[in-house]
Amino acid sequence: MKRNFDPKTNFEETRIRIGYTPRKQTLPEVYHNLGFMCGLEVHQQLKTDKKLFCHCPAGVFQKDGRYDAEVVRHMRPTLSEMGGYDGTALMEFKTKKTVIYRIANVTTCTYDVDDTPPFKINPQALEIAMEVALLLKTNIVGEFHITRKQYLDGSIPTGFQRTGIISIEGQIPLKNKTVRIIQLSIEEDSCREVSDVGHVRVYTTDRLGMPLIETVTYPDMKTPEESAEAAHYIRFLCRSTGKVRTGIGAAREDVNVSIRGGTRVEIKGVSRIHLIPELVHNEAFRQKSLLEIRDALLAKIPDWDGWRIRHAILDAEKLITLSSRAREALDREYSLAAVNLPGFQSLLSFFTQPGRPFAEEISDRLKVIACIEKPNMTHSEEWREAYQGEDWQAIREALGAAEGDAQILVWGPEADIPTALETIEERCRMAFAGVPGETRKSFQDGTTMFERVLPGADRMYPDTDSAPISISEAFIDRVRSRLPVEVDKRVAQLKSCSVPEDTFTYLLRYNLVPLIERISMDFEVEPRFVATLLAHRLKPLQGKLEPDSPFSFERVYDLFAFIQAQKLHRDLIFELLPVIYQHPQMDMEAALATIGYSRHDHVNVSSLIPLLREKFEKIRISKEEGAEVRWIMGALKKAAVGRIPMRELADIIREGGTR
Repeated sequence: MKRNFDPKTNFEETRIRIGYTPRKQTLPEVYHNLGFMCGLEVHQQLKTDKKLFCHCPAGVFQKDGRYDAEVVRHMRPTLSEMGGYDGTALMEFKTKKTVIYRIANVTTCTYDVDDTPPFKINPQALEIAMEVALLLKTNIVGEFHITRKQYLDGSIPTGFQRTGIISIEGQIPLKNKTVRIIQLSIEEDSCREVSDVGHVRVYTTDRLGMPLIETVTYPDMKTPEESAEAAHYIRFLCRSTGKVRTGIGAAREDVNVSIRGGTRVEIKGVSRIHLIPELVHNEAFRQKSLLEIRDALLAKIPDWDGWRIRHAILDAEKLITLSSRAREALDREYSLAAVNLPGFQSLLSFFTQPGRPFAEEISDRLKVIACIEKPNMTHSEEWREAYQGEDWQAIREALGAAEGDAQILVWGPEADIPTALETIEERCRMAFAGVPGETRKSFQDGTTMFERVLPGADRMYPDTDSAPISISEAFIDRVRSRLPVEVDKRVAQLKSCSVPEDTFTYLLRYNLVPLIERISMDFEVEPRFVATLLAHRLKPLQGKLEPDSPFSFERVYDLFAFIQAQKLHRDLIFELLPVIYQHPQMDMEAALATIGYSRHDHVNVSSLIPLLREKFEKIRISKEEGAEVRWIMGALKKAAVGRIPMRELADIIREGGTR
C-alpha cells in the first residue's frame, strides 16, 4: 500500500497551523491571545547546621558515589483522610518500581526510614523561613501545623514528606507589575536521583531531610520573560538574608503553565532560571497543539465514549520490513504488539514541541508508566514507502484498520505489554478531552516530557507525630527587627550610585551589595568602582580560574584594607584580584611578590618614556592614532602599577615629556 503522506511535511504544516514561532520572535500580544498564565513554586534550601526533623548534618554530600549501605523498597498508595487515593500515587504504583537508596552513615539516620519519630522542627530553619515570609510581605500564621504529603515516586523513603505553611497572601514587585504570593511553606528536601532505568530507580539520601522553603505565586505572569523575572526576584530575596544555600540544586523552580482552554501543567525541578522562558513558551504552544488535535478528533468522532484501541501480538520472525530500531529491540527477545488507533491518521506526526510530534506524548508515558526504555515504539506515520509493503498491509488487516486510522508498533518485555497497551489507550482517550493535567520533566533545549500525573489534595493529611507550634508576636517582631534591605530598594540604591545595570544580576545573586556598602564606607571608595570590580573583573575570573581552596568574597574586603593600610595605589587591586581569587589563602605580601611588585624599586617610571618612544618609532607598523600611547603603556604597565595612576601615566605620554 503506497501513500504520499510525509510526516516531516505534516509536522511543519501543523507547526505553522498553530502559529508557533521561536520565543525571541514572539510578541507579547501572542501570549495575550493564547490566554497564557504562569505561576511559580520556588524551592530554596536553607543554610542550617542540621536537617529539618533530625540531628544529621545538612549540606554534607556523598562524593565519588561512595555509600555505606543500600535499602530496597517498593512503594504502595494509602488512603487519604478523605478516604480517596491520590492519582499520582496510583500511577506510581502501576510502574512496579524497585527503589534503591544508597546511604552514607554520616548523613542518614533511622528517622529517614520512619523507624524513629521526628525531633522538634529545626528552630534555625523556622527562623530563616520566617525572615523570608516577612520579606515577601505575607501574613504569618498564628499556629504552625505540620502535615504529611505522599510521595510515591520513591524520592522520600517513608513515602511522605513533612511540610507546613508558614504564611499566606503576600506580594513581590516586578518592573511593570506586582505578583501575588499564595503561600510560603517549609518542608524537608527529597533524595537525589542517581538513575531511573526500567523498573529500578536509584537515589542517594544525603540531600534527604534538608530544610527547604517553597514560595508559591499566583499565575500572575503573562509572558515568559515575566516568569523568569519573578523567579529571579524570589531568588535574590532569599539570598539577601545570607542564610540560604547556593549552587546547582540548592534552588529549584516548578513552573505552572496554562492557556485558555487548556489546564495547569507543572514543569518540575527547573534548576536554572534562564531556561524558564523557553520552557513556558513551548508549553503554551504544546497546549495549543493539543487543543487543535482535540478539535480534529471531535470533528471525526464527536461521540467518543465508546472509543477503544484494538491490538494484536505479532510474530516478529514473519515480518521483513521492520525498522532497524525495532529489530534491535526484538533481538533482546521483547514482545511486539500492534495497536490500531481509530481516527488518529495524521495526528501522530502533529507538531507539539520543537522536534517532538504527538507520538512522543505516547512514547514518554510508555517509558514512565510501563517502564519500557526508549526507543519503545514506531507508528504508521514514520513508515516511508520502502516499508509500505505486505507486512504493513498484513498488520492493518490483523487489526481491522479502517481508512483514517493510525497504527502503532510497541515492543518491550512481555510482562510490560499489558501496561503499555493500557497506557496507549489512556493517553489517546485524553486527546479527545484536550490537555491533561500533568507534571513534566524539563530539558536544556526548552522541551519537556511527561513525568507523572498531577497530584491532588488527596495526598495531604495531618502529621500525628508533630504537635502544632504557636507563632508569637514577639518572635515575629524579633525576626522583623533584623530584616535585610528589600530587593527593589537594593536595585534603586545601585541605580542612585550610577552602578551599571548589567552588574545587578551578579551582585544580587551573590548578595554583594552589603559588601559594597562596607568597602565604600570603610575605605572611602565610590560604590560604582567596587560594583564594577566585582561584576566586571571578578565574575570573568570565576569562569576561567579554579581556586585552590574555597574563595570568600570577604577576601575582596581584605584586599581593600591591605591597599589602604600599606598606602598603595588603587590600581594594584586589578593586578592582585586574580591572585587572591586563585589562591584565597595566600598572604597579601606574597601576592604582591607574585605580580612582581617590589617596595624597594624606586625607578622613576616616567623617565623611561623618551627611550620607549624612540624604540617604538623604529619598530612602528601601525599608523593608527594612539598606537604609540598604547604600546608605551603596555611596556610600562608592570613597573607603573601601584606607583603611578595609569590615567596619569597616559597623560604624561601624550604630553610628550616627563614629570
